[in-house]
Amino acid sequence: MEEKIYKNRMLILLNVVMMTFMATLDSSIVNVALPMMAEKLSVSTEAIAWVVTAYLIVIATTILIFGKLGDIIGKIRVFKYGIAIFTIGSLMCGLANSFTVLVMARIIQAVGAAGAMATNQGIITQVFPRNERGRALGMAGTSVALGSLVGPPLGGFIVSVLSWKYIFLINIPIGIFALIMGARVLPAIEKFTKEKFDIKGALLIIIVILTLFGSLIRGEDLGYTKPIIITGLVIAALSMIMFIKIEKRMSEPLLQLEIFKNMLFSLSLLCAFISFVAISCSNIIQPFYLQNVMNLSPAVTGLILMAFPMILAIVAPISGYLSDIIGSEILTFLGLTLTSVGLFLMSTLNQHSSILTLVTFVIIMSIGNGLFQSPNTSLIMSTVTTNRLGIAGSVNALVRNLGMVFGISMATTLLYNRMSHKLGYDVNDYIPGQEDAFIYGMKVVFITAGVLCIIGALLTAYRLYAKRAKVKRSVRDTQ
Repeated sequence: MEEKIYKNRMLILLNVVMMTFMATLDSSIVNVALPMMAEKLSVSTEAIAWVVTAYLIVIATTILIFGKLGDIIGKIRVFKYGIAIFTIGSLMCGLANSFTVLVMARIIQAVGAAGAMATNQGIITQVFPRNERGRALGMAGTSVALGSLVGPPLGGFIVSVLSWKYIFLINIPIGIFALIMGARVLPAIEKFTKEKFDIKGALLIIIVILTLFGSLIRGEDLGYTKPIIITGLVIAALSMIMFIKIEKRMSEPLLQLEIFKNMLFSLSLLCAFISFVAISCSNIIQPFYLQNVMNLSPAVTGLILMAFPMILAIVAPISGYLSDIIGSEILTFLGLTLTSVGLFLMSTLNQHSSILTLVTFVIIMSIGNGLFQSPNTSLIMSTVTTNRLGIAGSVNALVRNLGMVFGISMATTLLYNRMSHKLGYDVNDYIPGQEDAFIYGMKVVFITAGVLCIIGALLTAYRLYAKRAKVKRSVRDTQ
């Protein structure tokens, strides 16, 4: 079937990327302002963390639902609703004068962000032809990297000059502009399909994600052996089993499990999960290493941490462009291989390492991740039909969030477990004067993450081999 050519596709991409950037920005811009917010709202440091946690959990909980709604009522419609709800939620956050109202407003904001993020990859895949799709998805990946990059320094600047409320209020003019622009450049809203929405599946997936993410996040503070954490993980597992059984019986399920029978789709998702687990391990460990072991100031630490998203923002569009020319499989293999090399190099760091050595290793790791992300996303989205683009994009986004949360949980658990082993008693924080114990735990975390990336690289190598074997068979059959 001939692909429809959208003349204004670059403006459509700009509109989609703008909202993706804002949604990502709001997951990181708040972090710097948390101490001031806790003081102004008279709550504890532990309580104020829910301003971040609630946002992430709600996005993860609702993203599959919005992906399916995009396939039923139209991706463009859901995307526009997402912009509007996100903007309203931002206004409510900026006007909030109590902790409870702020958390509720963040939940509303997250619902809007989920609506936009669940449909952005589907819109890009629909609008761009195959020979331009990798580049476009690379730009979307860059917007995610830039959102992570700009968030902390921008939040710090706003807090130092204005009230913390302006962290949210700056979203309003941008949101209004995105809505007006979207009304002018986005394709005509698709017609409603006759497919019914799977309410049972939606309720079960909400329970799965809430209990799973809640247990993983709270387990970092309480410990994963606590009865309440174990109970949450068991409920998540049982709910997932029920969800799969119900979805198999439904004629119009929330998540059509047949898409996972496509080996390319499933392998690409698994590789994406592995990459986000590995990178999250690095991202959570580095600040402790820089500030506690190398005794660098928060400002210098922030500058060094900017290296990863900066390199990613440069490499991701180039990688997407290359994938349009030479295909995605070889780039994803090289990307995960290079990421694993960077992680193994990071495991050699100690209290005497130089900043230049650290930055060099981070650059290697970030080039690898940049090479991997855009082509892998392109592979995921190219394996499904147009009427499943919404759910495929939202599954990919869910896997990204799940990988990030799981990576953070795995890294902190491994770190403190190995530190406790080294010191001979239980610890759950950095111990001043015990740099050796931290370095030992950090080494184990980076080696584990590196091994995971090697497994991912082997999977991509198998994927590449299987594709080439299929091409050879088809050539023989035609002769």
